[in-house]
Amino acid sequence: MSSPGPAASVELLITHGVGLHARPSVLFTRLAKSFPCTIEIEVNRSGQWLNAKSIVKVMGARIRKGSTLRIRAQGLKAQEAIEGIEALFASDFGEPGADERSHVRGA
Repeated sequence: MSSPGPAASVELLITHGVGLHARPSVLFTRLAKSFPCTIEIEVNRSGQWLNAKSIVKVMGARIRKGSTLRIRAQGLKAQEAIEGIEALFASDFGEPGADERSHVRGA
C-alpha cells in the first residue's frame, strides 16, 4: 500500500446469504469511500489486493457466502474505517432478520 500513516486490518467471513451482491457491494464501497485512507480487500487469501472503493472491483471479485475477506486500511482514520466496515458486516448490511452473529475472524 502506498499511503503513509496508521494501518488497521480485519479478516471477515462472508455470511450474507448470497455474498456481496449488488446492494451490499454498493453499501460497502460507499462506506469505504467515506474515509480518507486507502482501503483494500483480498478474497480467500488470493494474494490479489483490490481497491475497496471501486464498485467495479468489488462486484468483479464475485465474493460469495463462505468466502474469507481480508480488509486493510492505511492512512488517516484507518482504524475508524475498519471499525465501520466491521459494523456494516455485523448488521448484515442492514437487511431485515439480521442476527448478531460474529463475522470477525481476527487479523
